[in-house]
Amino acid sequence: MTELVDFDKQYLSETIKYISGTDEAGRGPLAGPVCIASVIMPLDKTIDGVNDSKKLSEKKREALFQKIIDYAISYSIVFVDENRIDEINILNATKEGMLKSLKSLNIKPDLSLIDAVKFESDFNTLPIIRGDAKSYNIACASILAKVSRDRYICEIADDYPNYNFKKNKGYGTKEHIEALKKYGACKIHRETYLKNFKVSKYEK
Repeated sequence: MTELVDFDKQYLSETIKYISGTDEAGRGPLAGPVCIASVIMPLDKTIDGVNDSKKLSEKKREALFQKIIDYAISYSIVFVDENRIDEINILNATKEGMLKSLKSLNIKPDLSLIDAVKFESDFNTLPIIRGDAKSYNIACASILAKVSRDRYICEIADDYPNYNFKKNKGYGTKEHIEALKKYGACKIHRETYLKNFKVSKYEK
């Protein structure tokens, strides 16, 4: 984790005091929204155990989630729903959510570290390839995004019992794909993601 913090500290200067990290969760699933988080974390008071959310267990992510919120100088969490994803595609939906999340911070960052994605904005952004494994702020954002999206999917899962969303979180597991072929797609499925499946029209 020290390496993650040191990565962010290298950008500190007289003109760069507040550094934010931005990351998303849910670009790949067949159903549900993409979630984007931005966060400005203090670099002199850090949280042990922070890492790329994909490398952490669900239990560890949940424990870190509240600590990140408690420590954060500022944070924001944004959802872009499946209808918008179908309308403008997942990359543009992610960019839109990233910009909205940055604008929702109550402090404007002097430098915004973004996990991989490049987009036009008035913010001083720096895309970092595999940023969630390199930057402390991006790693914190990845945890906020992942936990927030997983919680949301679990909250609405009972409305769509055929798909076992609590287990697969909307990702295209074998079980999920078999359910799609048996029951058709539900309201929260991403229509543009289902072109390769023989799926009947949506449940209403």
